[in-house]
Amino acid sequence: MLTRQINIRSAQPYDLPALLGHMRSLAEFESYISEFRVDEKSLLIRAFGSHPECHIFVAECTDAIVGYAVGLIIPFTYDLKSTVVLKELFVDPGYRGKGAGSALFRHVAAWALSQGSGRLKWDVLTGNHNAEAFYMKQGGRPDNKWTPYVMDEEALKSSAKEAGTIYQQGIF
Repeated sequence: MLTRQINIRSAQPYDLPALLGHMRSLAEFESYISEFRVDEKSLLIRAFGSHPECHIFVAECTDAIVGYAVGLIIPFTYDLKSTVVLKELFVDPGYRGKGAGSALFRHVAAWALSQGSGRLKWDVLTGNHNAEAFYMKQGGRPDNKWTPYVMDEEALKSSAKEAGTIYQQGIF
């Protein structure tokens, strides 16, 4: 159950150092730390700039951030409702099972509804059975209708080259 000292709120620019520490911890856990490039300046622009690309929520306990969630909005799809993508949800190991993750998730769900979203989607790292159990406890279920695909930067370049399209950053 959620302890009284855990508070969920929107992240603020002054949270950046703590957020980056947690983001690095997630990158280590998910084995992409060698590719991790987020820094304070880029996160400040992308999360708190004039055109924010995401919304970040934090779980705070005794003035320390113990977890965070990142939400992205896909403006509309087939039903003209937005989709919120829960891009990241991370809670410090010492605070897992104490309600911080559930509170973050519920906060993101409420935020999604406030944005007019018709759905919330997220990915779970293959083999992370604890995360699967957590999300199922929240009411989530695997989506067997779709299989996620990905292209890395090299594959993108190759595909664009084959299309005869020359891409220059910032110009298309």
